Amino acid sequence: MKKLKPALLLGAVIALGAAPGSPPVHAQELEPRLLSNVPKGMNFGILGYAYSTGNILLDPAISIDDLDSRVHTLVGAFVHSFSLAGVSSKVDVVVPLATGDWTGIVEGRDSARSVSGLGDPRVRLSVAFVGAPAMERKEFGSYIQETVVGASLQIIAPLGQYDPSKLINLGSNRWTARATLGASKVVDRWIVEGYAGAWLFGDNTDFFGGNLAEQAPLLTAKTHLIRLFDKGRWLAFDLGYGVGGQGTISGVERDNRISTFRFGATLALPVAAAHTLRFTLLSGVRLEKGPDFDAYGASWQYRR
Repeated sequence: MKKLKPALLLGAVIALGAAPGSPPVHAQELEPRLLSNVPKGMNFGILGYAYSTGNILLDPAISIDDLDSRVHTLVGAFVHSFSLAGVSSKVDVVVPLATGDWTGIVEGRDSARSVSGLGDPRVRLSVAFVGAPAMERKEFGSYIQETVVGASLQIIAPLGQYDPSKLINLGSNRWTARATLGASKVVDRWIVEGYAGAWLFGDNTDFFGGNLAEQAPLLTAKTHLIRLFDKGRWLAFDLGYGVGGQGTISGVERDNRISTFRFGATLALPVAAAHTLRFTLLSGVRLEKGPDFDAYGASWQYRR
């Protein structure tokens, strides 16, 4: 296990490392303020860059010893808020582009690959069904958050770069669903959040060498402690844990059960009426298998 050292990662309404098969791949995202209410009819555009280094496991079905990675990722995202049955809801679309270099040991042999291209895009629906009514912009000034409870469902499409003759790819060649349930509570100038979720993986029927790759669900838990400041600034401290995801290759069970922690801190700095910069510290430490990395980055968000 590597020595833990914090680094910066892209922080935005949508977190960068979303799912297995998209770089950088993190078994669970750290997304503070996911349940924050916003007026309906708002649109957000997000552009960000991140650099990640360490054992970035692109697909948990893969078994690579001493994996070392250097990954540059550019992410574009769009978010739209609307009313669903009278409660605040959002839909977001994320598209990652990445370039990276990987070295490791596969079946006792030194291996390396450099690859650039599209990662798996994803679409998510989020609904805050308690404590966050859908409101017009002119009404929103009177809204005071107390306790919010909500859920989200994200679908990751297998559209990223994928070559079945290569063990390391930017895409996963399988459908993935991520379900999350969470709650957010305001206490004076602090917000406390907690989330529980699960990743559900489809099969990769054309895994490396023409094999069938299957994977059990991956369970996650996250918590955030957020400090609010004047002028829309805020700072969040993040902690996450993921466990499970045991995989099989053509019916043979792999020694790749994931058990990993995430530690992070996100800083949001509004720089104009509709513009916000965000920076996030993030580091991953594995207990059994899974990503073991540091990363840094920055994002710009525009809303209208």
